[in-house]
Amino acid sequence: MRADPDAPALQLQKSWRDLHSAEPGRRHRSFSLQRILAIASNTLTELTRLRVFYVLLVFALLLIGSSIFMAQLSFQQEFQILKDVALGAMSIFTSVLAIVATARLIPQDLEDRTVYTILARPVPRLEYVVGKIAGVLALLAISTLVMSVAFLLVMYGREQAVVRITLRQMAGAPPDQMTDALRVIRASAFNVNLFPGILIIYLKACLLAALTLFVSTFASTNIFTIVVMAFVYFVSHLEATAREYWLHEHGSGLVTRIFLAIVALLFPDLQEFNLVDDIVAGTAVSLALFLQTAVLGVFYITIYTLLAAWVFYGKEL
Repeated sequence: MRADPDAPALQLQKSWRDLHSAEPGRRHRSFSLQRILAIASNTLTELTRLRVFYVLLVFALLLIGSSIFMAQLSFQQEFQILKDVALGAMSIFTSVLAIVATARLIPQDLEDRTVYTILARPVPRLEYVVGKIAGVLALLAISTLVMSVAFLLVMYGREQAVVRITLRQMAGAPPDQMTDALRVIRASAFNVNLFPGILIIYLKACLLAALTLFVSTFASTNIFTIVVMAFVYFVSHLEATAREYWLHEHGSGLVTRIFLAIVALLFPDLQEFNLVDDIVAGTAVSLALFLQTAVLGVFYITIYTLLAAWVFYGKEL
């Protein structure tokens, strides 16, 4: 059964009343962080009520949990498979959630006429867009945190099982050998690269959310937005290969570089955010690489959010 379409508007009206009654003298400020937080909070509440959110989250958690049964090899290979499946599930889930959740925001507000209630307060359109994307980013952060905890618990449980087996098998071994064996097990299970990798997965999902919001500002329906973003998602993963082929076939002239720069702006190279293979292989992720990828992600998120605000500002409502 469909929820009451007036519920978001009524909730927002209560938020605005509480906000304005507390700060009557600052009601018409050109930029208000509290108004953005009110919109973000309302957006997060709406998104957590979506059934698709729980379906995808449960599926991702089940995939992460079941990965412990997918391999009965050496503990190094088993830990690699656990990391590969868990981090891959997190990446796919957050990407799908970012696209599906964001695609419905503006079209749904237009259909329910909630946007008119918000903008009539008055609320600048920039604050409306920033509040919407902030709500999605909060949802992605919660989802990433829940899956990260599940992943670490699964990994820790399997690590302890391998430790117990090793201690039983090496009961009569010298202490030095046992200490080295335990050190190898712990190094294979956990390393510092896991946390930067999870943060980059989150940034990738945030980038997709900002790009989806930009597309939704001029799209007619959320289905159209999802289809466009599915196309962009696959193109962006193949961009690096296509770029190398183009440079090889057409040289590296000024026109070619300008064209590739425009393509890179419209279609971000999502392979730049794929650190899972390096983490699974045990390759150290340098601080420079992490910061470069993080700055690139923040840059794209900012650019697409501003473009979404610019297009929405010129949209006739």
